[in-house]
Amino acid sequence: MTFKGSSSSQDDAKLWLALQAIPGLGCQRALALVARFGLSQLFQLATSELHALALKPPQIQAIKHPDWQGFNAHIEWVNQHDASVLCYTDTRYPAQLKEIASPPLVLFAQGDLGLLQQPQIAVIGSRHSTHYGREKAQLFARQLSQQGLVITSGLALGIDANAHQGALLARGGTIAVLGSGLANVYPKRNMALAADIRQKGLIISEFWPNSPPLAKHFPRRNRIISGLSLGTLVIEASLKSGSLITAKYALEQNREVFALPGSIDNAQACGCHWLIKQGAKLVTETADIMDELQLIMSPQPQQLALTEEKNTGNTLPFPTLLDSVGFEATSIDLVVERSGEPVHLVQTQLLELELDGWIAQVPDGYVRLRRD
Repeated sequence: MTFKGSSSSQDDAKLWLALQAIPGLGCQRALALVARFGLSQLFQLATSELHALALKPPQIQAIKHPDWQGFNAHIEWVNQHDASVLCYTDTRYPAQLKEIASPPLVLFAQGDLGLLQQPQIAVIGSRHSTHYGREKAQLFARQLSQQGLVITSGLALGIDANAHQGALLARGGTIAVLGSGLANVYPKRNMALAADIRQKGLIISEFWPNSPPLAKHFPRRNRIISGLSLGTLVIEASLKSGSLITAKYALEQNREVFALPGSIDNAQACGCHWLIKQGAKLVTETADIMDELQLIMSPQPQQLALTEEKNTGNTLPFPTLLDSVGFEATSIDLVVERSGEPVHLVQTQLLELELDGWIAQVPDGYVRLRRD
C-alpha cells in the first residue's frame, strides 16, 4: 500500500485529524481508503460513492461534514504550545510504529522529535510498586540509557515515573506516552516530571489535546508504548496489571519481552513470574537485555510503507473471538465463554478489534459492526 506525498502542512494535518475522527472506521480500512482515493479526494466523494463503499451513516456524515472548527482548534493549540502533529505519512512519524496492526493515524508531540527515530526500550510496571521495584526501574533505565537506548514508558506513578527519572539522570532520551491529551497531563502528581520530559525528552499522545484520562484510553496507549520499542521490560506487575497488556502487545508485535523476577511473596511480582513462565526472558542485569537487542539495533529500522499483507478487511483478525461477538450487545463474560480464551487475552484482542473497526464497545459489552 503506497501513499502519495508526505507533506506535513496544516491543511494535511486537518485532513488526517478528520480521518481519525471517523467513528468505527479502523486504522487499516482508513489507510486502504486513503491509498485508493487519496486523502483530500476521500472527503470530496459523493454520498452515493460512500454508500457504495459500505460505510455506515455516521461514517458518511463524518466524511461529508467534518468538524473543521474543532480540528482548527487542535491545530491552534499545537501552534501555541510549541507542539507538533505527526500524521501517518509524515517523514517524522516513527517507522517502528507503522509495523503494528493498528498504528495511530495522528500523533501529537512536544519535545525532541528526533527521539522517535532512535532505538527504544519500554520500561513499565506497577503503579503500586515497592521500594525494590522503584530502585530497579531507575537503575535499569539509567544503565540502558547509557547503552544508547531511549526509555519509553507511560508517565504513570510507580515504575513508569522511576524509569523516566532514571533516563533523565543519565542524561539520556525518554519518551512518555500519555493516555490523555497533551494539555491534560495525567496523573497530576507527575506534572513536574512531565515538564522535565518536555524539555529534555518527548511527550506524545494520539488523543486530542484536551482529552481527559479515560480508563479506555490506557490500553490503547499501551500498544503505542510497546509498538515504539524494540522490547519491553516489565518491573513488578500483578496478575491483573495493565503492564501485562503491554507485554501481550509486544509479543503480538513480534517484539522482545523481558521480566525482572521478585520475591514469591510479593503480589506485585506475580505478573513478572507469569511472563517468565510464558517465555519472557528473565533479567538480572542490563547485559541480559543488550545481548538480545544488539542484532536488532543495527542497522536502524528504515521508514517502511504499509503493505497490502496487513489486514485491510480481506482477512478476519482473531476469527474465533470475532465469531463470539454478536450483532447484539454481548457481555465480555459471554465472549470469554464462547471463545474459550483466557480473560486477559480476550481483553487485548477485543481492543484490537475495536481499534480496527470490527466491533464497538456499548454499555452492556460489545457489538459486531461488520461481517467481513
